[in-house]
Amino acid sequence: MPEVADCDEGTPLLRDDASSDDFQDEDYKSRWRSIRVMYFTMFLSSVGFTIVITSIWPYLQKIDDTANASFLGWVVAAYSLGQMVASPIFGVWSNYRPRREPLVCSIFINVSANIYYAYVYLPRTNNKFHMLISRAFVGFGAGNVAVVRSYVAGATSLKERTSAMANMSACQALGFILGPALQACLSFIGEHGFTVSVIDLQLNMYTTPALLAAAFGVINILLVVLVLREHHVDDHGRQIQAINYTSEDTADISEESEETIDHVAVLTSNVLFFIVMFIFAVFETIATPLSMDMFAWTRKEAVLYNGIIICCIGFESILVFLVVKVASKRFGDRPVLLAGLAIIFCGFFILLPWGNHYPKIQWADLKNNSLVSQVSKATITSNSSLEPTGCPYEQTWCQYTPAIHLAQFISADILIGVGYPACNVMSYTLYSKILGPKPQGVYMGWLTASGSGARTLGPVFVSHVYTILGPRWAFSLICAMVVGAILLLSSVYHRLIAFSVRHGRTTE
Repeated sequence: MPEVADCDEGTPLLRDDASSDDFQDEDYKSRWRSIRVMYFTMFLSSVGFTIVITSIWPYLQKIDDTANASFLGWVVAAYSLGQMVASPIFGVWSNYRPRREPLVCSIFINVSANIYYAYVYLPRTNNKFHMLISRAFVGFGAGNVAVVRSYVAGATSLKERTSAMANMSACQALGFILGPALQACLSFIGEHGFTVSVIDLQLNMYTTPALLAAAFGVINILLVVLVLREHHVDDHGRQIQAINYTSEDTADISEESEETIDHVAVLTSNVLFFIVMFIFAVFETIATPLSMDMFAWTRKEAVLYNGIIICCIGFESILVFLVVKVASKRFGDRPVLLAGLAIIFCGFFILLPWGNHYPKIQWADLKNNSLVSQVSKATITSNSSLEPTGCPYEQTWCQYTPAIHLAQFISADILIGVGYPACNVMSYTLYSKILGPKPQGVYMGWLTASGSGARTLGPVFVSHVYTILGPRWAFSLICAMVVGAILLLSSVYHRLIAFSVRHGRTTE
């Protein structure tokens, strides 16, 4: 790609040379076409995760009778583990080769893994392990989000960066919303569906979503191959040599290459991002069991009502991404991140149990049931019409911990739905600005890996603490974690600045 020389008198678009203007205009359009391909890639990565998430458990039960709820946890965690391993690998690859290569490779792995998932019913034994492996490879393919973020960071100026990152996060949120919706639409096919005997494929409500995700992946590969081009701009938006091509560098680039990145700021950003992702993983994991324990919802009610709540939070987050773009321009990135953490703290603080009202206990249902003298507890539990509701008596904290009111739960959902997306997009934006014009693939890989690690550890943490100690301990520890994040951010606040600002080439 031809390199556009820098000009001290102004940006290239302000030159009088008409041919130069035409070239810059076409280069600008090509750059944003490529960035929009990255938006679409992020959207499809999100859809690929959520389109099967609601049907994994019944599909697992259908193909392997030996699978239990504990193994389901490993199947869900396999995605994040695969992504955590792959993110640094694809990040390093993108630093030294054109981004098209790791993107096509990762999407191809994702497509193959989804097809594998659709066929996990075929083996005669160990079907649950085949599902585990397929989900791990789907996650491995999703490790390309590090490449996507590094590309967008390198192809935007400081002024464009926050808006571009917010748009990308909005596409990711939209994918999380549409994934379960597509699964719901495909459920009309039913459990049995029909069989394509030529390729020995069963098309049903479990396999069709994975195959649809694979079809989306094929479209994504075509867009990456046909539309994506390498672009790299400096902090002012001036086109410079793409980092993945070897040629003579300009004096400015050589000078920038000799300047160092603030590794304290980099490490702090990774820690803050880990905390943000950990907190949200805890929130999305605990929502259903918490609502069933506190409000005595049945399984069906919990799935329905929490599904509606999550969908509303998804739409709320898209609005937050739009507001964040305006707020960051007016107040700056760091204040928005700080405000987001404060809002998350308020959300979890509201969830702390208080008052004299205690949750309904499941054993009370069994004791008061007129059938208890005639049939066993197991019979009652297995009868859907007599499904016990409330807080399980095995959780001893249910007997002395006050109930969480529905108003608390909804208020916390709204606040966390505002704070999390603000922190999410600001974490990426600040991180990319701290790294500056240098290749960001490896660093973005580590950031993605830290987020994947948080999404793996968060559910394990909350499932144990909540079950053994109850919501008071679980949410108190989360509040303490958020306070720690706020203190950490405050202590290094002055260091979380853009690379060019730190080296005195621009001002905030």
